[in-house]
Amino acid sequence: MPRLRLGVALLVPEPFATEIDGLRRACDDGALGRVPPHLTLVPPVNVRVEEVPVALRRLREAAAVTRPFTLRLGPPSTFLPATPTVHLAVGGRGPATSVLRTLRDAVFVPPLERELTHSFVPHVTLSDDMDPERIPAAIAALSGFVVEVRFDRVHLLEEQRHGDAHRRWVPVADAAFAPAIVVGRGGVELELSICTLVDPEAAAFEVAAWPEHVTPRGSPEASMPRGYERLSVVARRRGEVVGVLRGWVGDDLGEVRSVVVAPEHRRQGIARQLGTAFHHAASPGGRA
Repeated sequence: MPRLRLGVALLVPEPFATEIDGLRRACDDGALGRVPPHLTLVPPVNVRVEEVPVALRRLREAAAVTRPFTLRLGPPSTFLPATPTVHLAVGGRGPATSVLRTLRDAVFVPPLERELTHSFVPHVTLSDDMDPERIPAAIAALSGFVVEVRFDRVHLLEEQRHGDAHRRWVPVADAAFAPAIVVGRGGVELELSICTLVDPEAAAFEVAAWPEHVTPRGSPEASMPRGYERLSVVARRRGEVVGVLRGWVGDDLGEVRSVVVAPEHRRQGIARQLGTAFHHAASPGGRA
């Protein structure tokens, strides 16, 4: 049975991601360029292709009951003598670390659950295989690095092999920390998910629902103006994808790039609901 190698993580946002990559370069991190700076919630696990929709649902469900929180990353530490790592310790004010652990427990469930050899210790890796003799000096030199980072979403990553034969961990789905948007309660309900990445299930729906669609997965952003970010909305009815909107959002405006609705669900106002959710999320208030 075909399987995908997946993981769940909090990706460190900019500008902190670039700063941390600088530390990783200084520490000769062999994974630099192959995985973005992150805090692992679910380490690599093999998931059957037909279970990916379940994994995506688990991600959305966990994110829907989580609110954005701020963690303190740093100062650097190590797991010596167990493993020759250098990493940023993770802490936080108030309930932040307990929120983190609750989130981790919510995503560490089948089909994303796996056996572990170590207990969960939140950290951001700078190098996972440094010469042990260098580690004390590295920790001392980087001891002043401490940042407060706000996280507002969780990501699903997939290990992929690219043209250079190297394996990379690529974000393929994200779920914002916000309550689920449900319209039509009491009738034929529609659940709307705001995301920056169109997940594999929704991307496959686009291809099936509109074979002539000339914007395959990821391509609507190919000509995205500088300073803009991706913003998409996925509509599900009874767990099935029935509509996808892709767009861009800048400082003062959001632009819809494509809308796909399942043929059997057209003329039911789904496109209108997708557009309303998009423009609300793209507004300054929606992004606060």
